Amino acid sequence: MSHTHDKEDSCCSSKAHQHTHSHVHAHSHDDDEHDHGGDPSAIKTYLPAIVTLVMLLIGIAFDNIFRVEAFKIIRPYWYIVAYLPVGIPVLQEVWETFKAKDFFTEFSLMSIATIGAFGIGEYPEGVTVMLFYTIGELFQMAAVNRAKRNIAALLDVRADVANVLRNGKYENVKPEKVEIGEIIQIKAGEKIPLDGEMRSEKSSFNTAALTGESKPKTINKGENVLAGMLNLDKVIEIKVTKAFADSALSRILEMVQNATIRKAKTELFIRKFAKIYTPIVFFLALALLTIPILILGSEYHFQTWLYRSLVFLVISCPCALVISIPLGYFGGIGAASASGILFKGSNFLDLITKLNIVVMDKTGTLTKGVFKVQKVESNIEEKDFLNYLTAIEAKSTHPIAKAIVEFVGETAMHPADNIEEIAGMGLKGAVNGKEILAGNVKLLEKFNIDFDLKITDIEESIVAVAIGGKYVGYVLIADEIKEDAAEAIKQLHANGVKQVVMLSGDKTSIVKKVAGVIGIDSFFGDLLPEDKVAKLEEIKKDKTKVVAFVGDGINDTPVLAISDIGMAMGAMGSDAAIETADVVIQTDQPSKIVTAIKIGKATRNVVIQNISLAFAVKALVLILGAGGLATMWEAVFADVGVAFLAILNAVRIQKMKF
Repeated sequence: MSHTHDKEDSCCSSKAHQHTHSHVHAHSHDDDEHDHGGDPSAIKTYLPAIVTLVMLLIGIAFDNIFRVEAFKIIRPYWYIVAYLPVGIPVLQEVWETFKAKDFFTEFSLMSIATIGAFGIGEYPEGVTVMLFYTIGELFQMAAVNRAKRNIAALLDVRADVANVLRNGKYENVKPEKVEIGEIIQIKAGEKIPLDGEMRSEKSSFNTAALTGESKPKTINKGENVLAGMLNLDKVIEIKVTKAFADSALSRILEMVQNATIRKAKTELFIRKFAKIYTPIVFFLALALLTIPILILGSEYHFQTWLYRSLVFLVISCPCALVISIPLGYFGGIGAASASGILFKGSNFLDLITKLNIVVMDKTGTLTKGVFKVQKVESNIEEKDFLNYLTAIEAKSTHPIAKAIVEFVGETAMHPADNIEEIAGMGLKGAVNGKEILAGNVKLLEKFNIDFDLKITDIEESIVAVAIGGKYVGYVLIADEIKEDAAEAIKQLHANGVKQVVMLSGDKTSIVKKVAGVIGIDSFFGDLLPEDKVAKLEEIKKDKTKVVAFVGDGINDTPVLAISDIGMAMGAMGSDAAIETADVVIQTDQPSKIVTAIKIGKATRNVVIQNISLAFAVKALVLILGAGGLATMWEAVFADVGVAFLAILNAVRIQKMKF
């Protein structure tokens, strides 16, 4: 994919964007192929500005300190040569924008002002304006690259090569060249390059880069493995199930790369404003040059009024606004990425500052979703009970199903057929010709199974089992609340969230218990996926409410979709989370919701400060310039100086502690 930024996006952005809008994944895959000219550490990036600065300082010294007579002869040529290293790129941009029939841009304003200054003999001012403008662009590039490095450090977990079985032997190829269905081999200590299905019996994987979970995860034959996981145990084989571009990790990378496309309203307004504002100030500068002829008559001095109009042009350049505001939002996205939070666009950075209701799933969001079997109750032989149950649960990827399989261990299981998942209830299947039901009480009620009513009083999660139409017992499962859950709820309230609601498919008694422990305002249990949607729609009827839904991004896709801000917790391997959520919390910590809000507020404050600073300084110096009280030096400060201050202010976001 590529980013194409129309000229209307920013009248002073395209030169900087040549450096700054390379893809994030260039840091990992294409470093050797990339032109490092965009790297701010490369000397050639800074060389034009350095050459111009040295020549400008030498020229000013000969003009004002040494006063060498011979220098006066070559003075114009000296400053022209000093101007060219920084001026040529801008003049090239003017040519490109003119060809696109876009005449009123930052480039044209700068070019007219600096060439005009040369025309009236103000050589140092002309060079200085263009030099400071170029330095401003370098500041912007360095700031954006810093944000990109934050993102890259978080996401650069892809393998560079895949060891593919072709023609009876393994060969190293780029992951992009691997086809679906091919077999790849991964040695111990290597990263998984592509999503696939496990063909070896089992292995242990470090999934921290994807889920934030430091505990190794065991994946068995037939289960899915994801690009970015680290193989810990032994040499394994995987059958590729998704092309490189479609892997969960690649789509997350694409999401971050697209983040700057979804603009905040403030950013969109400033860019539209700049497009209208630029031609207006151009004609005002022209009026400042010509109208005094009618008023002053013979007393009109062309050079004086030309200088004033050029000063007016330099002052009026909207550079500080159109550079620093997008940079502020990009800095916010970069700071969030460094904290393990991925925003899909700067519009969500804006929206999260208005958040007043947070609706949360329970399992995997506020609790660890790591279930353990605590108790087995059955009225048949326990071994038979567990064999029948495990035969069904082994076909499911639900955390509870995995807990049961892990508890039973490596035993010979009965073959199971016709497995069907009944949303929000459990599993139905056949083992040895007998119908097996395994799920909650609702599942038993749906199939009219008589059961011991005492199990409805059990607060913990249970999996009730029926074999051949008869209730035979249950397994009691316990989950654990995340360490930072209670503090996260407390901090949400402290940061402007008026109400925290928990929606869960789990039993109301369990939901009530968790809500009481961590301080949830209101809760609802025993909900099917469609019930969660209904509850959220009910909450959203009040138009004053800005609602975020936080879920695991797998079963909660419909609710994520209809919320104002959908936040996926610890679901980096889930297509549903990547596609549907607006914000992905990679570290699986509820407290990161608070961090996201704080980053959004910090970004908004910086953007407001930049807008206020730019307008206040420019308005003052424009008045002084029109009256002849401001020189080109004040103009340089009003334009480039304010841009510097705004850029430095925007960079602060990436250095803040949240």
